[in-house]
Amino acid sequence: ALPALNERGYPKHQSLGSLAAGGTLGILIPPSIALLIYGSLTNNSISQLFVAGVIPGLLLTACFMIYIAVAHVMAGGPRTVLPPPTWRDRFQALFALIPPLVIFVIVMGSIYFGIATPTESAALGVVTALGFAALERQLTFAALHKAFVRTAELTGMILLIIVGAFVLNLTLSLLGVAQIMTQWVVSLGLSLTSLLLVMIGFYLILGCFLEVLSIQVATIPISYPIVTAAGGDPIWFGIFIVLMSEIAMITPPVGMNLYVVQGVRQDGGQIGEIMRGTIPFVVIMLAFTLLLIAFPELALWLPGKMIGV
Repeated sequence: ALPALNERGYPKHQSLGSLAAGGTLGILIPPSIALLIYGSLTNNSISQLFVAGVIPGLLLTACFMIYIAVAHVMAGGPRTVLPPPTWRDRFQALFALIPPLVIFVIVMGSIYFGIATPTESAALGVVTALGFAALERQLTFAALHKAFVRTAELTGMILLIIVGAFVLNLTLSLLGVAQIMTQWVVSLGLSLTSLLLVMIGFYLILGCFLEVLSIQVATIPISYPIVTAAGGDPIWFGIFIVLMSEIAMITPPVGMNLYVVQGVRQDGGQIGEIMRGTIPFVVIMLAFTLLLIAFPELALWLPGKMIGV
C-alpha cells in the first residue's frame, strides 16, 4: 500500500499515519479478537458484541476517509497525476473483493439472523473460504498445513490470554478489589458521562505504556463492574473499550502499529514522522468516542434488532 500512496503523491506523514490508524479498525469491525476477549471476561454475548461493532466500525472508517479526502484537497490536490484505470482493471479489482465480502456476509449474516452461533458461523466462514480457494486452484496440502499451524498458534495464544485473564479476575474477586473500587466510585456520585470521561483519560494514559491485550486483561475486571453499576450498558461498554484500545495501538511510545509501519517502510525515515501522521486520527477517534457516549444507540441499535436473541 505504501508504494502506491507514494506514487500518487500523498504527503509521506499522511500515508504512514493512515496505514497505522487504518490498521486499528480490524479490532472493531467483526469478527474481532478484542471483542471476543471482552465477551469472555464479562460473560456477555459474543454475537451481540460482534453485531454492535458493525455500525461504529463503518462510521469510523468513513470518518477516516473523509478526513483523508479533505486534507488532500486542502494540501492542493494530487501532486502526481496517474492515468485513470481502465474498466477492465476496475472490474478485476471489484471481482477480487467478492470472496472476502461473501465470507463476511455469511459469517455476520448467520449470527445476525440467529442461524448460527459465533463458533458455527466461523466454521461456515472456513468452509466458504476453502470453497473459494478450491475455485482459484490454491487449495494445496502446503496451504492447508500452513493454515492449520497458524490457526493452532493463534488459538493457543488467545486461550492462554483468556486463562491468564480468568486467573487475574478470580484473584481480584477473592481479594474484593472490584467490589471495593465499585463502592468507592459509586460513593463519589459521578454520573455515567462523567465516569466515562474520566475513563477516557485513564485509558489514554495506559495506552502510552501498555499494549492492547494487556490493557484489556488488566482493566476490564475492575472497570466493567464500575460502569455497569453506574448504569452503563455492557454491550456498549465493550465497544467503548475497543475504541480506547484502538487509540492505544497508535499512541507512543508503545503503540504497536507505529512500529509495524516503521518496520515495513524502506526509506530509512524516523518513527516521529508516523507519530505526526497519526495525530489527526487520534483526534478523530476521541471525537467519535464522545459521539458514541452521546448517542449509545450507534452501537446498540443493530444488536437490538437481532433475530433469536
